[in-house]
Amino acid sequence: MDYLVHELENKIRLIYKQSVSNISHACIILNAGSRDESLEMNGMAHFIEHLLFKKTAKRNTTQILNRLELVGADLNAYTTKEYTCIHASFLNQHLERSLDLFEDIVFHSLFPEDEMQKEKEVILDEISSYQDQPDEAINDDFEDVIFAEHPLGRNILGKPETVRAFKQSDIFNFMGNNYNTDEIIIGVLGNYDFKKVIRICEKLYGAIKHKSIKRQREYKNTYKPQISKLLKPINQAHCVMGNQAFSTHHKSKMGLLLLNNLLGGNGMSSRLNLEIREKQGIAYTIESNYTPLSDTGIFSIYFGTDPEKTEKAIKLIHKELKKLRDNKLGTTQLHQAKQKFIGQIALGEENRIGLITSIAKSLLDYNRVDSLEEIYAKVNAITVNELLEIANTVFEPSQLSMLLFEPQDS
Repeated sequence: MDYLVHELENKIRLIYKQSVSNISHACIILNAGSRDESLEMNGMAHFIEHLLFKKTAKRNTTQILNRLELVGADLNAYTTKEYTCIHASFLNQHLERSLDLFEDIVFHSLFPEDEMQKEKEVILDEISSYQDQPDEAINDDFEDVIFAEHPLGRNILGKPETVRAFKQSDIFNFMGNNYNTDEIIIGVLGNYDFKKVIRICEKLYGAIKHKSIKRQREYKNTYKPQISKLLKPINQAHCVMGNQAFSTHHKSKMGLLLLNNLLGGNGMSSRLNLEIREKQGIAYTIESNYTPLSDTGIFSIYFGTDPEKTEKAIKLIHKELKKLRDNKLGTTQLHQAKQKFIGQIALGEENRIGLITSIAKSLLDYNRVDSLEEIYAKVNAITVNELLEIANTVFEPSQLSMLLFEPQDS
């Protein structure tokens, strides 16, 4: 088995993977993200993530930040639609030091009013900065097209008016309703005796009270394809097109991951990159992305180009999608696509903090973790008929939405 799991009495779970190195990596995953917010609380999960580093019952901001940085470790966090993750990389001897800090900031943060006000300004600046990056902003806005009137479509950062209105009581209410111990995973990747890791976690987390408040995460599919064009104070045109896609539990998830990688995934040899950048020279960046979520998913294609080249780029993208809908991959094409994807999965294992967070999320989502061999077997089992069916479902022209940012003076 590639990993070991231990469950504390309060239902917090520990997952451990051996790694022969002087450097270890750890994370704590909380099954709470922006989709768990009400409209008025939009941005709350991300706001809390920021404030976790500010003040606890026994540490001030400087002590929190210095706790790991003074021993050369790296501490960071992020928020997604469905998770909050805190992670650290450190020398092996600092495992307990790192896990102790996780426990302190997650379970004992005080969220003082003065720190809340300062962090509101930081996040408002972050929102403004984000809006100045059209290649980032358009992807967030496109999610609102795909998941209209649902928390999944809202920006993780929130809106200025919601962030400004947050109160301390809102923070504690959100945490109380969403931070359940049976939905918390601690991940450790390092060179330890697993019994030692268990002892440390029992010591640090064992006294935390068990809490399990049942939440109803629901997504009702009300998707209607739409084409939107917006004028922006920008020089280049930016475009996203796409569709709703499969959830993380769907049988076709792996097939769409493979198809996405072939179409516009990592590397310069994707079909979209070869046709639109290399052959036609009309876009510096073109890529496709597939993000599976617990009960739905999103597939999208993004490119940026000169305004006069936009229409041609869109036509070429539709041409590539039509090829995948109309034609089965040949034996050699399928083999090459699988080999490329498998190689990228293997290389991804070298991102050690990415690996341990991925394993922890897998335990949370599936209650198990596939080995590399099992993942490879799933990729190799994909057939050309499956890919054709997926392409005709996800790339169906009548179901594709498009959002276009155009320069105001074009």
